[in-house]
Parts: sequence; C-alpha cells; structure tokens
Amino acid sequence: MEFGLSEEQQQIRDEVCRFAENEIVPNAEEYDTEEKFPHEIVDEAAEMGLVGSSIPIEYGGAGYSTLESAIIAEELFSHDPGIALSIMACSFGTEAIREFGTDDQKERFLEPVAMGEKISGAAISEPDTGSDVSSVSTRAEKDGDEWVINGNKMWITNGTVGDFFVVLCKTDPDAESRYDGFSQIIVESDRDGFSSEKITGKLGIRASDTAELIFDDVRVPEENLVGDRDAAFLQQMQFFDATRTGVAAQGLGIAKGALEAALEYAQDREQFGKSISEFQAIQHKLADMATQTEAARNLTYKAAWNVDQGNDITKLASMAKEYASRVAVEVSNEAVQIHGGAGYVNDFPVERFYRDSKITQIYEGTTEIQKNVIARELLE
Repeated sequence: MEFGLSEEQQQIRDEVCRFAENEIVPNAEEYDTEEKFPHEIVDEAAEMGLVGSSIPIEYGGAGYSTLESAIIAEELFSHDPGIALSIMACSFGTEAIREFGTDDQKERFLEPVAMGEKISGAAISEPDTGSDVSSVSTRAEKDGDEWVINGNKMWITNGTVGDFFVVLCKTDPDAESRYDGFSQIIVESDRDGFSSEKITGKLGIRASDTAELIFDDVRVPEENLVGDRDAAFLQQMQFFDATRTGVAAQGLGIAKGALEAALEYAQDREQFGKSISEFQAIQHKLADMATQTEAARNLTYKAAWNVDQGNDITKLASMAKEYASRVAVEVSNEAVQIHGGAGYVNDFPVERFYRDSKITQIYEGTTEIQKNVIARELLE
C-alpha cells in the first residue's frame, strides 16, 4: 500500500504553496475584512490551471484527478480559506456538464471556465430547502422551445459574480416519487428576469461570494437542459462522493494552516522566561492537533483515491467529510487558545481560520446528514 505522493503530485503541492504564499497570504486580511471577491487573484490562479482543475484537458482544463484536486484544496485552504474557496468554486456546477452535458454544452461552458474567462455556479439550496434537496420548489415549465423558470435559490456561491449557473428545478410537479421530476438547467446571469443579491455579514469565508438568486420568468433555450429531463436528483447524488471528499480536503487544509500557525507562535511566544512550546500543556495540545490533522489527511486521501478508482464510497466520503470538518473546527479552536488574547483579534491568521472552519460542517451536507449516511450504510 503506497502512502506517498508521486513526484508530480509533490510538484503540484509545491507550486500551489508558492502561489499561495506570494499571492494569497499578503492579501487575505483585506479581502476578508472588505468581503470582496478576489478577481485578480482568481485570474492569476486560472493562469496556473487551478481554476477548474478537474476539467478535462480537451476542454482547456488541467485534468487533475480527485486526489490531486484534494492536494490543491488542502494547500490553498491552509493559507486562506476565503480566497481558496473563491478559486476552487469558479467551476461549481461544471461537474454536471462534464458528466451529462452535450458536446456543445461542454464547448460553450467548460472551456471558458477552465480558461478563467467565466465563472460558474451550482444553484440547489433554497430559502426553505437545505438538507432536504427533494423539497426544491423552483419551477421550470416548457413553453415552446424554451424553459421558463421561476423561484429563488439561497446561499449560492458565486451568486453575484457568476456568468452562468446549473440550476436544479422541478420540471414535473406530478411525479409519483419525491425524488423524480427534477432537472438541471443552465441559466446565464445576463438573462432577463434573473437577479442576485449579495449576502454579507457571514461568519467566515468572506472573500467568497454568496448570494440569493431570483428567477422571475427567466427564459432559456431548450438546449440548456443538462442530461435527461426529470432525472436530475439521481444525477446529483452521483457527485456527492467527490464533492464531500473535496470539502474534507478543505477542512484538512484549515487544520493544517491552524496547526502550522500555532507551532510558529508557540515557539516565538515567551512566558515565565521561556518559550511556551516548552510547557507540557502546550506540547500536548500541539501533539493532539498534529495527530488529528494527520488522521484527517489519511482519511481524505483514501476517499479521494477511491473516487479516482471509480469505487462506490458513499460511507467513506461521508466519514472523511464529517471527520475532517470536525478536526478543522477543533484544531483551529486550539490554535486560538494557544495564541491566547492575540488569537482573538485579526493580527494573526488563526482568528480567520477559526471563523472559516465552521462552514465545512454545514455546506455540502451538514455533520448530522453525514452521520445519517454513515449509519445507514453501516446498517444496510
């Protein structure tokens, strides 16, 4: 069993680390404080192939594997989660187009994202619909050769900066099963009747754009339907192994960043005439943080590797997501504690890591949902 990274994967990590240290770290506090999207940094990331990194080479992407994408996420999030999410989320929704889209859709929508020319988004959650995806009420009705869409979407990443969104809609309200009758439709943000409102005041990941989307008789052509009509719910379920593993990598990155910051501070900070890293209480904290982070890394990498092998890993992906997100919160919390009062203000990055960590336990399926999935898989 091989646990080490290949030479190419290590090179990817090193390059991403250099990029993050030079471009992200010096600007992280500014974008967090002002809650603004880092367009210039995203453009630079696109030139490195970090935007839409998993988009196939034939459509302008880097064609990175799930494991390689996890390595990229870990490294970016270990420097600043808000800007990291802004970079990696530029291709949200494209997985549906990659898997179920037509050749024309792939050329029209994948290539511009991979080249950094456009930003995509996935519009699923609604004001009254979070964990229960089958309760989506946004409607799409056929009118000649067009779809007419009405409804609201909430907590949508890239909501005010996105050029197009893959929108989950109810297309057959009379479907017998609660899991049938849903379709995915591409909606460009310049369509009449489309509007968005930025959500501010978030606890964390403030550089990442989040918004409410409103669809008021938005008309899109019939060819914007992704995959089979009324089959989108099952289509969406196919991506959870990869997307939840991706969030696990985010949590892992946050834990790594918080641990490294705590190690540095503990060795620099002196109390009672010596470095606080010499006190056993601090050493035990650091030991626990490092162990948790390494365990999260192994679980996340195992999940990512299995996704690349095409294995069905519903249980493992939920384990990785639940555990790594929990470790992110716990390690960043201890990092703040090690910093003491200095960790309670934004003079040090641990304050931001602590705030940013919480979202990993909420989006892409809450901690409670992950535990439900794990228990269901065990009992079956």
